[in-house]
Parts: sequence; structure tokens; C-alpha cells
Amino acid sequence: MHLLLGAGLLMPFQLLMSVVVAVGGPDFGPSALLPQLLALVLALPLVAAAGLLPVARSLEGAMARTLCGADGEILTAPAGSWSARRRTSLWFTLHTLLGGITGALSLALPPAGVLLLLNPLVRLPVLMQPLTRHSWAATVSGLGMLALPLLFSGAAGRALARLAPRLLGPTPADRLAAAQERADRMAERNRVARELHDSVGHALSVVGIQAAAAARLLRTDPDFAAAALTAIEETAHDAVAELDHVLGLLREEEDRTAPHTLADLPALLDRARAVGATVDYAEDGLEPAALPGTLSREAYRIVQEGLGNALKHADGAPVQVRLTVREDTLQITVANPLRPRSNRTRTRTRSRTGGGRGLAGMHERVRLLRGTLEAGPDGPDGPDTPDGPDGAAGADGAGRWRLTAGLPLRNPA
Repeated sequence: MHLLLGAGLLMPFQLLMSVVVAVGGPDFGPSALLPQLLALVLALPLVAAAGLLPVARSLEGAMARTLCGADGEILTAPAGSWSARRRTSLWFTLHTLLGGITGALSLALPPAGVLLLLNPLVRLPVLMQPLTRHSWAATVSGLGMLALPLLFSGAAGRALARLAPRLLGPTPADRLAAAQERADRMAERNRVARELHDSVGHALSVVGIQAAAAARLLRTDPDFAAAALTAIEETAHDAVAELDHVLGLLREEEDRTAPHTLADLPALLDRARAVGATVDYAEDGLEPAALPGTLSREAYRIVQEGLGNALKHADGAPVQVRLTVREDTLQITVANPLRPRSNRTRTRTRSRTGGGRGLAGMHERVRLLRGTLEAGPDGPDGPDTPDGPDGAAGADGAGRWRLTAGLPLRNPA
């Protein structure tokens, strides 16, 4: 079937050249085969030119994948490079040529073979009469004519099946484009994962801390519990807005919600203070309105993640947040005391759910902005774990956990 489709694709070119040969070609006398062979020779360059069209690979790839029985990677996307077009042109020429031969053999030989097998009962054409001088010769010739189309189509089909992955498979340019597409897709997935972790994940963590504080002080300090519940409501509304922003990225929609920037930092600090955390904030030379939008958004996420880690892993410890502009660099510092060793087990259990993804996301953000990021303990003892935020369960109350990021204000990238 695959070869007969090739014969059908060859037919328009063959008919066109047959007309050209009949009108302007040489006189072949009574021969009917020679004009068709000349028309076939003249049709092949047109077939090769048609195979250079990008859509030819889509057509031929789909047929080869479905009908040819080829093993290997076969593309059905339009050919994008000239290398792929040349390969497709060669495949298209071979497919139509072998298909045309198969079609001609299938039309001419089986009827002739049947006539030879029925030699005693029918009158044969003059050209076939020499084959009937011996009965065995007529029988063998008849069987051969019946078998030849099948044998030829089988051999031609196997040859095309072996060539299909080479001629219709990916070229080096196709593999490079596919690798770039995978890299772009992975980068976009990482971006969405960072947004989800740093926005919705942070909001859920803060809601959990606020709810625990409200439950703990509901009877002894109703005013504080009411403030914590109000903070939970505000955080939940903010999380919904953040989720809408991330879903817009997934759906490739125009962003309807403005991402948070450093202008929203006071509200973030107020929500942290609503759960009883002591947050000491100071800035020097900072003008949020004058910062580039991307830098302001990423700086907000870094402060948000650093503050969230401090709330989760050093519950109750005072947190210092500093934003300083020095020599065209925005310096971000989030620091908190390391927890005593006696609280290490409980903190480990709570921090296992984080898995260090927040610190990895911050490294990605800073790297994209060509900045620097350092996170670790300042004290004499090392961090309890190498992931970073879990180091809040470090030495015996000595030292501080410090997160420091430096973002260039003028980024040539």
C-alpha cells in the first residue's frame, strides 16, 4: 500500500511529462514503452523539486510511520532546514520511483501471468507466443509474472523501511532545535515552580504559623488571636492573587495581576509581625519606585523566602531585614539567631517538608540577574544541615543565620 501510494504521487508528474514527450519528443514508432521511460526520466527532477517543499516531510513522514513499518525516529513536522529538505527530496524521489515501478509491474505482469497459465484455453498476443512453445515454459513464466510484483514490492519496502529513519529522521539541526525547546520548556517549568514555592508556598506556611499562634493564644490573649485571624484572611487573599498570577503564566495569558515588588514589602513585614515575630527592618539609599521592575520583583521574592524560612525554622527568634544600595548594587540581608541545640530535633522534623527548594529557587533568581547569594551561619559552629534554611537549627544558640544577596542595578544581561 505504501508503494502504491508512491505510484499515485508519481502519476501527475508522469502524465505531464508524457504529454511533453508526445508533443515535442522524438518519434519512437510503434513502441509504447520507450516514451513512458523517457517521461519517467524527465519527471524525476520535478519530483525531487517537489520534495524540497517543507510540507513534503509531513506527508511522507506520516505515511512512512503508518504504512512503511520503519523502526526508528521519523518526524512528521515540516522540514525546517535545507539539510532536512534535501533528505526529504531524496526520500520522496525514491518512494515515487519504486512506487511507480511497483505500480507498473502490478498492472502489467499479473494479467500476463494469468494468460500464460491459461495458454491452452485462450489465444495469446503475438509477443507472448514464443513463451508457449513448451508447456513448462509457459507455466514457469506465468508463475514468475505473478510472483515478481510481490517480490519486488517486498524488497523495495524493506529498503525504504531501512532508509526512512535516516532520510525522514531528525537532522543535527532538528536535534538542536528539540534540545533548545526542551531547555526552554524546563526553564519555564522551573520559573513556574519558583513562583509557586515563593508565593503560594510562602503564604501557606505563614497561614500555618498564624493559625498555630491564634490557637495557642485564643483564650489567654483574644486580641492577639483576632489579629492573627485577620492576618490569615489577608494572607489568603494575597495567596489567591498570587495563584492567579501563576495560572496566568501557565495559560500564557496576559497577566491581570501585578506581581509583588519592593513597594509591597511593608505589608509582608506586617503579616510576619502579626504572628508575634519580631522583625527589625531598615533600608539605606533604597528607592523602590526607581528600581527596574524585574529587579524589584525578584528582590521581593528573596526577602519573602528569607523571612519565611526564618519564621519556619527559627520560630520566635528576632529577624533582621536590611536593604542597602551601594555602588550600583542592591544588597539584601536577612538574619536571625541560630536555634539552641535542644530544639534541634523538633526543628529538623518541621523543616524536612521544605527540602531546601526555597534556597535553590533563590540561587536561580540571583543567577538570572547576574548577582551573588550567600547563605549560612555566622557563628563558630557550622550549620546543622547543608541545605541552608535548615541551618537555623544549628549551634548551641551561638551565631546567626545570615542570607545575603547582591543584585546589580544595571544588568547588561
